[in-house]
Amino acid sequence: MKPEPAEKRAVANAAPLNITGSEAVIRSLIAEGVETIFGYPGGAIMPIYDALYDFQDKVHHILVRHEQGATHAAQGYARTSGKTGVVFATSGPGATNLVTGLADAYMDSTPMVCITGQVAAHLLGTDAFQETDVIGITMPITKWNIQVTRPEDIPGAIAKAFYIAGTGRPGPVLVDITRNAQVAKFDFEYKKCDYIRSYRPVPRLDLEAVEAAAELINNSKKPYIFCGHGVLLSGAEKELIALAEKAGIPVASTLLGLSAVPVDHPKYVGYLGMHGNYAPNIMTNECDVLLAVGMRFDDRITGDVSQYVKQAKVIHIEIDAAEINKIIKADVAIHADAKTALEALIALVKPQQHDEWIQEFREADKQEEEKVARKELYPAEGGLKMAEVVRLISERTEGKAVLVTDVGQHQMIASRYYRFKDPNTNITSGGMGTMGFALPAAMGAKVGTPEKEVVAVIGDGCFQMTLQELGTIYQSEIGVKIVILNNNFLGMVRQWQQLFFDKRYSSTEMTNPDFVQIAKGFFIPGKKVTDRSEIAAAVDEMISHKGAYLLEVVVEKEDNVFPMVPSGQPIANIRLE
Repeated sequence: MKPEPAEKRAVANAAPLNITGSEAVIRSLIAEGVETIFGYPGGAIMPIYDALYDFQDKVHHILVRHEQGATHAAQGYARTSGKTGVVFATSGPGATNLVTGLADAYMDSTPMVCITGQVAAHLLGTDAFQETDVIGITMPITKWNIQVTRPEDIPGAIAKAFYIAGTGRPGPVLVDITRNAQVAKFDFEYKKCDYIRSYRPVPRLDLEAVEAAAELINNSKKPYIFCGHGVLLSGAEKELIALAEKAGIPVASTLLGLSAVPVDHPKYVGYLGMHGNYAPNIMTNECDVLLAVGMRFDDRITGDVSQYVKQAKVIHIEIDAAEINKIIKADVAIHADAKTALEALIALVKPQQHDEWIQEFREADKQEEEKVARKELYPAEGGLKMAEVVRLISERTEGKAVLVTDVGQHQMIASRYYRFKDPNTNITSGGMGTMGFALPAAMGAKVGTPEKEVVAVIGDGCFQMTLQELGTIYQSEIGVKIVILNNNFLGMVRQWQQLFFDKRYSSTEMTNPDFVQIAKGFFIPGKKVTDRSEIAAAVDEMISHKGAYLLEVVVEKEDNVFPMVPSGQPIANIRLE
């Protein structure tokens, strides 16, 4: 007689199930609402994959082609869906292949739970086959990690993992489970975690600090808001816009804060950073009050800290206490969730308009438009420009697609020129700057929001780091649109070599393969464009195509990204050309 499927053995109000640790893993994930897992099987995690076989109607597993791809896919999934991404990997090389994605998720505050198999407990420390100290390796790049050696500890570890990953400042967690714990049986019972004695993910709002912040804003002549990733993570987009509209404050965005405020909003003044817009960068040192919300003042924003925003009173709203006063001293520190703090602040600020102050941004915009943007977006001659390709994609998708970018010149160009309309539609690697991020992250983003168009904009160098995930896209029928902006260079490094190393192009020129032919090898259609007259029709064909599609666009080899703040210099030194 065929055995009854495992998921049907549980009945309401029954005694605890006596099941294996492996089945407990799957049941625990289902209890947490997990619907999708990105992973790659192997010897030490094989019992968990065997248990997964009985739950295929409840949990969808996507077989990636490399464990790093699983982590980036989980990141894309988490950032579009708002859920915690889940990854499976085996021990040894399977676990170590997660490291880059874990570090990326840790830097960019992305909730992710990675479950790795491990050799049996009695073999730990013996250098057994595919044994690696994944706990020691990942401790600095996870919010929390744990090694489980007994089956009865599995439910509690997974419950705690999801609670830690998804609360406070989100981040990755790793649970390493020895093989003996996976195969042994115990009486299973699952309870979600909502409290850990030493962990306070939701700070108590200091109303006096909010009042002090409101007083500074009410008395300011040139207030300025910086919008960071924390605004999106807390779902505070409406509150941020309401504050800006009520108090008449211009809003600029960090790289990861992009899409929190629609680009066409009258209070939005642009994108901050080394290759951000001219006006928001130079006006940083002109404001009298700076309200930074859910951002951490990283070096790509500040440039030379010794000459940064010295004239202004700084208000910093941040959920991670470690980020407050770490780089820029706050005159008013509000340790709180962005949404909670902004709600309280809106009630206390006075209705104001600062039209003359905002007009200063618009005047500076004209300089960037004249010297940079116009010739980048609407070139009349020469080779294809990255910016004109991004402009066409933005127009054809009406700014509503999920834009997934890799790292380099194309990332900066896409971030500058895509006209974001909806929240959580900018998916990129910020803090780590991980080449190879975009293709697997786009897979996850599409799985997380299947109703949206997902467009991955990737450089020729980045694409070759994770192109094997085309196999995952084909097998799992993930309808992402892939745009390779090919300049036959490691473009950003080449730009620095041109500007700061006398054009000594050391190991940056690339001899590339036929990308369209590679895509066809994975049964994904594509097209290569080299001429301006072809690009509009090619973008239309890509967007209208049902399913995955690869568009390679050959762009100018020495197409640089401006404006630019040279590394380590004051933001006042921003170059327009």
